[in-house]
Amino acid sequence: MTITKLVIASHNAGKVREIGELLAPYGVEVVSAGTLGLPEPEETGSTFAANAELKARAAAAATGLPALADDSGLAVDALGGAPGIYSARWAGDSKDFAAAMALVHERMGADPDRRGRFVCALTLAQPGGEVRTFEGTVEGDMVWPPRGSHGFGYDPIFQPLGHAVTFGEMDPDAKHAISHRAEAFRKLVAACFE
Repeated sequence: MTITKLVIASHNAGKVREIGELLAPYGVEVVSAGTLGLPEPEETGSTFAANAELKARAAAAATGLPALADDSGLAVDALGGAPGIYSARWAGDSKDFAAAMALVHERMGADPDRRGRFVCALTLAQPGGEVRTFEGTVEGDMVWPPRGSHGFGYDPIFQPLGHAVTFGEMDPDAKHAISHRAEAFRKLVAACFE
């Protein structure tokens, strides 16, 4: 499959930047759904994969280009997997992730189980209807208070297993090497770009 240009089906600047950086070595020109003024489809799926597929199909149909969508979020064991597919919604319309991180901390309370994971589903949709989904996870612990200013979203409260720093403190290249998005991306590259 030869892809020279694709739409990143996201309005999230952090995701668009990370995915663009991951695609750069493959010579793929990327444009975001936000830049194109595409509407954000309602995420009605019950899983990350279902929501990624909804977004990728909508962007491919609207542009006639292959579209890559990411649906990802934080799943905290002590919260029964929440915020999960609602991770962005916990930040509200203003995308206030400081408030979302505080809500995670508040709801966890004194629960000694600090485990959780970031989950990512990447879906590549072709304008003709073919869809492929690739998933990745990275395990870690929730920390408080938030640490670091790198990354985006919940990164400052997530410390990946085997590391002494949060994603928010981690150099972006180091995060790209181990993140949930990087794992899903490796699977996508092996299937579609190599």
